[in-house]
Amino acid sequence: MMQAGWRIGSLFGIPLYLDPSWFLIVAFVALIEGNHWLSDYPEWGPASAYGAGLAMALLLFTSVLLHELGHSIVAISQGIKVNSITLFLFGGIASIEKESNTPGQAFQVAIAGPAVSFGLFIGFSILSQLTGSWAGPLQALTQNLASVNLVLALFNLIPGLPLDGGQVLKTAVWKVTGNRFAGVRWAARSGQFLGWSAIILGLLAFLSRPGMGGVWLMLLGWFGVRNADAYSRLTNLQEVLLDLTASDVMTREYRVIDANLTLRQFADNYLLEETHVPTYFAASDGRYRGLVSIADLRKIERSQWEYRTLHDIAQPLTTLPSVEEKTCLADVINKMESVQLPRITVLSPAGAVAGVLDRGDIVRAIAQKLRVPIAEADIRRIKEDSTYPPGMQLQVIARMTSKTN
Repeated sequence: MMQAGWRIGSLFGIPLYLDPSWFLIVAFVALIEGNHWLSDYPEWGPASAYGAGLAMALLLFTSVLLHELGHSIVAISQGIKVNSITLFLFGGIASIEKESNTPGQAFQVAIAGPAVSFGLFIGFSILSQLTGSWAGPLQALTQNLASVNLVLALFNLIPGLPLDGGQVLKTAVWKVTGNRFAGVRWAARSGQFLGWSAIILGLLAFLSRPGMGGVWLMLLGWFGVRNADAYSRLTNLQEVLLDLTASDVMTREYRVIDANLTLRQFADNYLLEETHVPTYFAASDGRYRGLVSIADLRKIERSQWEYRTLHDIAQPLTTLPSVEEKTCLADVINKMESVQLPRITVLSPAGAVAGVLDRGDIVRAIAQKLRVPIAEADIRRIKEDSTYPPGMQLQVIARMTSKTN
C-alpha cells in the first residue's frame, strides 16, 4: 500500500509522515497565533510574534502526534502492527493494520488518544500555574496548549466515525450485539448525521456572517461525511469477503486431460488451440495425478517430448497451494497473495479438483454481491494482468478481515 506525503522519521518503529496539507494548516495556525501574540505583546515586533505563532503551531501538532501515538502504542501492545502515523490538514491519523480481537481491546485503542490529550491538558495546566506571572508569554503559551488539548480530547469523543468517540460507540454496539459490523454501521451512520449537521450549520453561519469559521465547520463536516461513508463501504466489503466462499467464486476454467499423453501430444493437441484454457490437470485410472504447468513443460528438452508423458511433470495436488470449497474469500485472497499465485486450485472435501479461481473471478463475484456493475472486458483485463484494479486494495482489506488473523 503506497503512503502519501513525506516521511520524516519514526517513533517506536512507526513511520511518521507529513501530508502536503499539513504545511497549509501550520502556516494558517502560525498566522492566527502570530496576530494574537503581536496584539498581546506589541513590544516583541512581528518577527518574534510570528515566530512564537509558528512554535505554537508546531507544538499543537506535537500534541496531535502524541494523541495518535496513544492509539498506536496500545494497538502494538495487543500485537497489532501500526503501518504509519500521518499528520494532515485535520490533525492526524494512525494507520492500524487490523481490528482488535475483542470489543474491550478495541475500546482501549479508541480511548487511548483522548486519554493522552486529557493528560496533556492537565500537564500544561499545571505547568501554566508553575510559570507564574514572571513569564507572561510562557504562561500564555502553556495555557493555550492546555486549552487546545482539552478541545482535542472532547472533540474526538463526539460519538461518530471517524472520530475516536465513533470508535467507542462502535465497541459499545459490538459488545451488546456481538457483531462488530453492526457496531461500525451504527457509528458510521452517527458520523454521517453529525457531518451533514456540521455542513448545514457551517453554511448557515457563513450565510449569516461570512468568515472562516463557517467555512472551517463545513470542511470538518465534509471530512466527517466522507470518512464515515468510507467506513460504511469498507464494512460492506469486509462482510462480502467473509460471506463468500471459494465455491461461490470458483469457475470451471480448467481441463482434465489424460496423464498418459506424451508431452508432444499435449502441446500439439491443446497448446496450439487458439483459445486454450489457462489450467490443465492430468488424470489416469480415475485419479488426479496433478497440475500440468506450462513452465515445467518448457524446462524439458524438446527431444524428450516424444516419449516423456504428463506423469513426469504433473505436480501432485497434495503439494499445490490450494483452498477448500468452504474457505472464506478473505482467506483465499490471503493465500494467493502469500505465494503470489495468478490463480489457485479449489479442492473438494474428498481432495478432488472442484474448480479454480483467479483475481478476475474474485472481483466479478464481489461486484455481483455488492450490485456494482463491471464490464466483462475489465474482468478479462484483470485476469490477464493478474492484478486488482487501482484503488481496490483487496489484499490489504483481506488481511484486515481474515478469519485466520
